[in-house]
Amino acid sequence: MANANAPRGFVPAKNAYNGNYNAGIRTYCVPASDGTAIGVGDPVKLAGTGSTVRGQVYADVIQAASGDRVLGVVVGFEPNYDNLALMYRTASTLRLVYVMDDPNALFEVQETTGGTPLTINDVGLNTNFTAGTPNTITGLSTFTISNSAEATANTLDVKIVALVQREDNAIGDAAKWLVRLNKHQMVDQVAGV
Repeated sequence: MANANAPRGFVPAKNAYNGNYNAGIRTYCVPASDGTAIGVGDPVKLAGTGSTVRGQVYADVIQAASGDRVLGVVVGFEPNYDNLALMYRTASTLRLVYVMDDPNALFEVQETTGGTPLTINDVGLNTNFTAGTPNTITGLSTFTISNSAEATANTLDVKIVALVQREDNAIGDAAKWLVRLNKHQMVDQVAGV
């Protein structure tokens, strides 16, 4: 059976060290000055600015691009009380966002379709992610990981940890993999924003 081509971006799966899903989630803000739509599962980075919302100050985040150091992954948004059906952050709107920012978190993510699929021999290698736009119905990310950039270079975005072990997943086109953010903003003597 072929894998379903249904990217959901980066989905928190477990902690790298103890296997438990107990990684930290913090509230940040995406400022109205940012013109990129953001979905649940998108990687984000610190913007180096802050916003005040209802008297509270939050650090700003924006969507990360391949090659950026990443703070974490969006796991949800504060409800938009003007439109409760809006499940993602539309471009150029201020929105509070919940980010899984634990550098030890592992994420499930789909590889890109087409090209040569990743194999079990790619576990331990690094690769880049490929940006997508949020699904406007579900609010989910369409980010994937590249199946043509895997290498040993430590400058790549994520480390491939394992194939997701499920009956509906197998090596091949659109396979789901466990990955770890390889270039996290909060570890490893990283320069400030």
